[in-house]
Amino acid sequence: MHRDLSTLENQLLHIDKFENQWHKSKRRQRMKDEKLQGNEKIEVAIEGLKKEPTQEMLAHTLTVIRRRMEEEGELIVAVEPGAGDSQLRIHGIQLEDGSSWWMAFTSFEEEMKGADKVMSAFMGNMRQIFEAVLKAEGIKGIIINPWNRTIMLDKHLIGIILGKTV
Repeated sequence: MHRDLSTLENQLLHIDKFENQWHKSKRRQRMKDEKLQGNEKIEVAIEGLKKEPTQEMLAHTLTVIRRRMEEEGELIVAVEPGAGDSQLRIHGIQLEDGSSWWMAFTSFEEEMKGADKVMSAFMGNMRQIFEAVLKAEGIKGIIINPWNRTIMLDKHLIGIILGKTV
């Protein structure tokens, strides 16, 4: 009887540990997702720009992106293994004109819309991603949501968002 009670106590202890780990994992996931909350403002601004492609709407969209950046918002960036090394590199896309662009997404839903294959991805700080684009050789800019609600930010537009001249 004493042994059965000890076994039961151990099982309950394991269940408690599992539940604590599960709740911690859920909290971490919510914290990650919180960094994406607010990105729908970018999607709405892009939709507005598509409907009314004017300089004023472009300025508005860039302002919305800058505000999300200043709020420490994040984007999802697709990554792939580097050639011959263990480093990851940002997954790029080459357009018909030969220009190379990085891709980023405002939400996991946007990432999944056009994915014909499963991509590895990470969430990154917008400012850091934009700064990296400016430094990257051979990259023309970044395409946010390449499958839907798309905006192509070349280095000039990224410079405007960052408050820099490129």
